[in-house]
Amino acid sequence: MAELLLDSNIRIWVFLPIVIITFLVGIIRHYATILLTSDKKVEVQQMSDSQALIRSKILRENGRFIPKESFLMRKDFFNNEHTGFFNTQKRDPVMKNPMTVYDLVCFYSSIAKVPFPLTLRFKPMLQRGVELMSLDASWVSSASWYFLNVFGLRSMYSLILGQDNAADQTRMMQDQMTGMASGMPQDTGKAFRAEWEALEICEHQWALEGVEDEIMGMAVTPPETIYIKSKMT
Repeated sequence: MAELLLDSNIRIWVFLPIVIITFLVGIIRHYATILLTSDKKVEVQQMSDSQALIRSKILRENGRFIPKESFLMRKDFFNNEHTGFFNTQKRDPVMKNPMTVYDLVCFYSSIAKVPFPLTLRFKPMLQRGVELMSLDASWVSSASWYFLNVFGLRSMYSLILGQDNAADQTRMMQDQMTGMASGMPQDTGKAFRAEWEALEICEHQWALEGVEDEIMGMAVTPPETIYIKSKMT
């Protein structure tokens, strides 16, 4: 394993500030959330947009079971150039923070060594962003240290701010995953555009061709004949 010689002050001036900054950012996020938002509820507009996307997807997948005129009428409701739902309903784009704590940590990337030995199984978890296979597992990168703090400070947030707090970043990740699972897109404008393109190239292919003749044929055929045919097949 490779041995590195680093300034011992890195632990004080890099890794300790990461702990303090991560903790303070969580506290600020908690109180900012209280000031700027009320009880978190699913907005009617978001639910409506989600249902529209679901209806369009169902039309693409099952449109072959309805007459062509009905399919085109529904397709026109969504994709009409002038009055279509996906062309007239404009939504504000989702604004993302261009600079986060993680970006700063990665920009000032560094490593430090823990005062106890670790096995090789800890390398993927503790050496994120460091591509040195020969590096001893006891070295920890600043990016990995940041994620360890994100998960490790949850108990501190619960102790200081209570169980239901907005400082926990892992809870924010869970809320995002819940929104995705419920069908609510993160960027509605992009979701509308993607669904419009998918529905635009979708053509009607009638799946019930000749079904009337088959039903009439079964109606005039004696039950015994149908039973014999089914046994033969």
